Amino acid sequence: MRTDAQAILFVDDEAVSRQWFSRCFGDEFEISTAASVDEALAILTERGESFAALITDYRMPEQDGMKLLRFVRREHRHLVRLLVTAYAEKDVAIAAVNQGQVMRILEKPLEDEPTREALREALSLYRHQALERALNEGRAAALRETLGFLAHELNTPLATVRGSVAAVLERHRPPEPGDAPGTVRFEGLGPQELLAALQRAERRALYCQSLVATFVQSARDAYPGAAPQTVSAASLLGSLVDEYPFEDRERHWVSTELRQDFRLPGRRDLLYLVLCTLTKNAILALRDTAEPRLRIEVDCAPGPGAPRAWIRFIDNGPGIAPVVLARLTREPVTTRAATGGNGMGLMFCQRVMQAAGGAIRLQSALGHGTTVELAFERGVQPAVGAA
Repeated sequence: MRTDAQAILFVDDEAVSRQWFSRCFGDEFEISTAASVDEALAILTERGESFAALITDYRMPEQDGMKLLRFVRREHRHLVRLLVTAYAEKDVAIAAVNQGQVMRILEKPLEDEPTREALREALSLYRHQALERALNEGRAAALRETLGFLAHELNTPLATVRGSVAAVLERHRPPEPGDAPGTVRFEGLGPQELLAALQRAERRALYCQSLVATFVQSARDAYPGAAPQTVSAASLLGSLVDEYPFEDRERHWVSTELRQDFRLPGRRDLLYLVLCTLTKNAILALRDTAEPRLRIEVDCAPGPGAPRAWIRFIDNGPGIAPVVLARLTREPVTTRAATGGNGMGLMFCQRVMQAAGGAIRLQSALGHGTTVELAFERGVQPAVGAA
């Protein structure tokens, strides 16, 4: 939907009225005219997106202006609607408001300044409504993307939970004669393997629960009257290392360094999802590294106009080829297509950071690891009492 339309369509069956309207207001507005409802509909069908407002006469042969207004209300809702009439009947005015939802009713003969002011008001209203529509469409698109990415992030750990439980169930065997009451048999699965499978399933279930709980809290915070919620980088990092479903010794690969804590200038749920995504990417890259290490740093420092802050993920993995590195935050490219990667992770993270007034910066060289920096450049506040 366009937000820059400027044209006004004037509909009147009288040629003199159309000529006067174009001559009188063409110095300020882009004016198109139509001599009938059918001609107006044809124009709107061809280039309706270029019009911001419709102003139509009421009394016209064959079809009156009210029918046009009702049609436009259904099919071209972006148009601001005005009605012109020489008849001051009460029922006309009521119908114009109730059926055509007009912004204003103008009485013939039209006067220059009141009409000019009404046209200015119509264009102003159109711009305001168009901006609102664009913002709402942007929010809806962002919501769809976020929900899709969240579903993707939940799908992998849930698949692991299902796989672990299925592996246990497949080895379950019915009790044999002579077994003590309560005995449960598993073929080819010892107590330690059973315990490991259950612990793996529990870790991933807890991780899924933490993601869902974070988004539920954000939904609650969005209600009018809810107290504003803020979160510090340190607390978010603490949640990450406590709740992320590390495999085996993967948690031992990770170290954290808190230099100066700060308040995050964005939504907790989205930023938490960003941290989880970067952690997952780094852990997967490190799995074939001899001595894997991932260091996560948090810091905040004074800037020229305002403080700037960052969270850095620094790993000693295999690194990223330059041709891939240049594309990672701009298009869906992945180095893990064979294992289910779709390349959307860093693009999603970049959009979240841009909305929070920051950006993602990548540094990497083949064989020398990768550094991913979440740089916050607006709305940063050092956390009270932080070192």
